[in-house]
This record gives sequence, C-alpha cells and structure tokens, in this order.
Amino acid sequence: MNRQSHRLTFGVLAAGAGVFALLQSLITPALPIVQEAMHTSQSTVTWVMTAYLLSASVFTPILGRVGDLVGKKRTLVAALVALLTGCLVAALAPNIAVLLVARILQGIAGALFPLSFGIIRDEFPPGQVPAGIGNLSAVIAVGSGLGMVLAGPIVGALDYRWLFWLPVVVVGATVLLAWRYVPESPTRGEGSVDWISSLLLSGWLVALLLPVSQAAQWGWGSARVLGLLAAAVALFALWMLNEARSRNPLIDLRVMRLRPVWTTNAAALLFGGGMYAVWAFLPGFVQTPAGAGYGFGSSVTGAGLLMLPMVGAMFVSGILGGRLAGRFPAKAQLVAGALLGAVACALLAGRHGTPADVAVAAGVFGLGIGLAFASMSNLIVQSVSPAQTGAATGMNANIRTIGGSMGAALMTGLVTGHLQPSGRPLESGYTHGFALLAAFCLAAALAALLVPSRRRRPVAAPVEPAAERRDAEVSLG
Repeated sequence: MNRQSHRLTFGVLAAGAGVFALLQSLITPALPIVQEAMHTSQSTVTWVMTAYLLSASVFTPILGRVGDLVGKKRTLVAALVALLTGCLVAALAPNIAVLLVARILQGIAGALFPLSFGIIRDEFPPGQVPAGIGNLSAVIAVGSGLGMVLAGPIVGALDYRWLFWLPVVVVGATVLLAWRYVPESPTRGEGSVDWISSLLLSGWLVALLLPVSQAAQWGWGSARVLGLLAAAVALFALWMLNEARSRNPLIDLRVMRLRPVWTTNAAALLFGGGMYAVWAFLPGFVQTPAGAGYGFGSSVTGAGLLMLPMVGAMFVSGILGGRLAGRFPAKAQLVAGALLGAVACALLAGRHGTPADVAVAAGVFGLGIGLAFASMSNLIVQSVSPAQTGAATGMNANIRTIGGSMGAALMTGLVTGHLQPSGRPLESGYTHGFALLAAFCLAAALAALLVPSRRRRPVAAPVEPAAERRDAEVSLG
C-alpha cells in the first residue's frame, strides 16, 4: 500500500469513527427539544442516551472479535451500514419508541473503533502505526467533544432531526468509500465466535450499565438497582468461567492478564469516569442562570462555544502524541494526560466564577483527553498480537465507557443530592463533584505508572503486517 493509499484509508476510517463519536454527544444538548417534540417524559427521553450506550457496549467487543475472525473490512462496512440505517431511522422517527430503536442501531457502530485500529495495524508500515492510531484517537476524541459545540447551531438554524440527517450524508459516502478503497486485512484469528460467551458478556454489561445509568432516577437502594447489580456480578462470574473453559474465547483472559493490558484498562476505567462526567455536566453548569449564585445563563450554543478550547486542545495533543511516540512513549503520555485531567478538574472545583476560568480548565482537560486517548489505544495495540487487536481494543473502549457511566452516576448524586428552593442544584454539589473527578483522574495517573515501560511479547505469535509482507514480496520480485 503506497503513501497515498494510507492517507485515503485513514480518511475513510476517520470519517466513520468520527461520526460515531460525534453522535455520542450531538443529541445530548437537544434532549429537552426532543422531549417536547415527541410528547414524552424526561425519564423516557434519557433512554435516547442509555440505549445508545448499552448497544455500543454490547456490540463493540463482539464485532471487534468477529472482525478479527472473518475480516476487518467486511465487518467495518457492516457496522457503517448499521450506523447509516440508524441515522436514517432516527431522522424519520415519528415517536420515541422508533427513535430508541434507531439509537440501538447506531450503537452497533461502536465496533468502528477497534476495527479501525486493527486495520491501521495490519495495513500501515510499522513506523507509521503509532502516529496513525494517535491521529485516529484524536479524531475520536474531537468528535466526542464537537457534538456539544455543533448541536446548538444545527438545532437553532434547522431542526433537531438534522442532527441525524447530516450524518446520513457523511456515513452514506463513507460506506461507499470503505467498500471501494479500504483493503481487506489478511490477518485472521483462529476459531469461531463463542456465542454463549457473547450472550453472557452482553448480559453482565447490560445488568451493570443499566442500573448505574438509571440510579439517579430509580434510587441506589431500589430493588431494581440492587437486583441488576447482583445479576451483573453473577453473569460476570459465569462469563469468566466460560471464557476460561472455551476453546474459542471471545476475550482471551490471558491477554487481559498481561500487565500492559490490565494496567491500561484500569487507567481507562478511572480516566473515563472523569472524562464523561465533565462532558455531561460542564455544559449544564455554564447554562445555569447566574441568579443561582453560579453559572452564566449560557444558551446551548454559548455553552458549546465554551467547549471549543477543549475540542481544539484534544485535537492538537492527540495529533502530537502520535507523532512524538518515539521520544514521548505511550506510558508517559497516559500519565501526563491523566495528570492534566486532574489539574483541570481541580481548577473547575476551585475557580469557576467567570467564563474565562471555565474555558482555561476546559482547554487543559482537552490536552489531557487527547494524550490519554492516543496512548491507551497504542498501549493496547503494542501489547497484543494482530489477531487479537479488535477484541482487546474493543474491551478497552468498553471499560472506559463503564468508568464513564460510574463517574456520571456519582456526579449526578452529588449535583442533584441537595437542591435550592428553586429546584436548581447547589453550587457545592458541582464543587464536590469536580473535586471527585480530579481524584478519579489522579488515580488514573497512578494506575498508568504501573504500566511496564518495556513492551511485552504478545500472547500469540504476531502475524507479519500486510504492508511489510507486500514490501518484502516486491523486493524479492
């Protein structure tokens, strides 16, 4: 594959993964508008986010494994088609039930992340892999934050349905380009998909994430929350037992026990707790009317503009992180990214009286996110064999999502636990919440310090990258 082909392949992968990341946050600021337009309740409209989260959590590791076995390009195109279908159904949805089905379809495309990382590893020359993964991670991070910036102008100028119509155009073109130009990776895993393991994995993920995401409404001590959490523990134990005995494990537990992998996953869990909670609550903080004693009374568009420093910083640090991988190793980047996240959350807790204070903290957090996203993906890819890349990176993304759900749930409890007579949260709730998120990020930095400095040999013998093999064939010509 020549240099021009690398760029085209990367562009297609970035378009698909970027749109999926964008859809994570694009709809969030418009939920009140969706609630009114579809004549539903606030508790029901929150399922627009919950359905997406649960679907992505289930399909990301499973389709990552399917891609390792049957072909990453083939699975990538299927995931893009699911995303296209989901966006089209969402744009036309006549009621909330259909919109929830559409969000489940969109969530299937969570597999784009591990599949894209795997294709880069298989097809790019070894020296370009860290930069490629870093650049794609930057696109994913920016997409996740950019949704908060674009939602207000799109809804204001057009309609909330255009939050889905615009992605239809981009994803439709991406499907065609992926089918035509992305090469099929020759690297294959051995065996088949263990569907019992897939069902157990889906079961414990749903049983864990559902009560965590709904605990603020259901109550932490409610029978539903406690029962589902107990079911999650039981299903997780059964899944671990099945994986240990399976001839074709969905997630090779030997890989999960590798020190570079489990330490990176631990950092992902903790950093995800801080990152997603900041994304979820900072826009609400700045939109709070100043009469509450804090906040700036910003509009949805104004709140998005305050997130611009974060988005710009994410892009810059993500790009630089991949290009400086030789002099600034992935472990050091992860430690630095987590520490920057801790500093940003501490700034938000201690100083948030002006828009400039928030913008500075957002920018610092963006630097941390860019470094952390790129480094986590690179650490996982460097530590496993090519045939395990999809499943391992998919599980890392899932663990980050689980951490995000827990961080957001804890933040919700602190922010909504004590309210003013007007019904708005007390300022102390946000202050304590941001301080907790600083502790999450600091703990992530400590976990990152446990990542071994030297790369370990993958569990399975590595398969020669496709680009390297073709170059060798040409030279032998």
